Amino acid sequence: MTKSIVMATATCVELAPSPIPAEWILGGTPKAWEKGVAKSHDRISQTFVWECTAGHFKWYYRKDESVVVLSGEAFLIRPNGEEVRFGAGDVGYFPAGTTCTWRVPGQFRKVAVLREPLWRPLGYAVKVWNRLVRMIIGAGRPSLIGLDYASLSSPPRQIG
Repeated sequence: MTKSIVMATATCVELAPSPIPAEWILGGTPKAWEKGVAKSHDRISQTFVWECTAGHFKWYYRKDESVVVLSGEAFLIRPNGEEVRFGAGDVGYFPAGTTCTWRVPGQFRKVAVLREPLWRPLGYAVKVWNRLVRMIIGAGRPSLIGLDYASLSSPPRQIG
């Protein structure tokens, strides 16, 4: 089976309207757009480009979501009222089941990778299966297992 490599220039992708549910909006009149640019063969993960205008809203993460901010800024508002800024180049991860409150002062664009969460024992079984398959047929690709986070200019951090 041939697998396709997908490439898109995220800053230029043409987006379609994707309204934020009215009951999630806390202030302003934010408008949102998105475009799905890739889907994994097993349909467990998808990559989107997403953009919105100024507003204040809650967001309910139904899937695990990893993001890279392309442009603009958004502020995650913690329960104690403290704001955490996400700007161009920042990376974030939001596990399924998380609820966040956001304040977006202007146009904001991100790339988001959404992944269906797996029941932990099933996830382990899939990892074991994949490792066995790689051992049998040979991986032929480098691993990130030895990645040294200390060598990064800005180490990963958890929020909350």
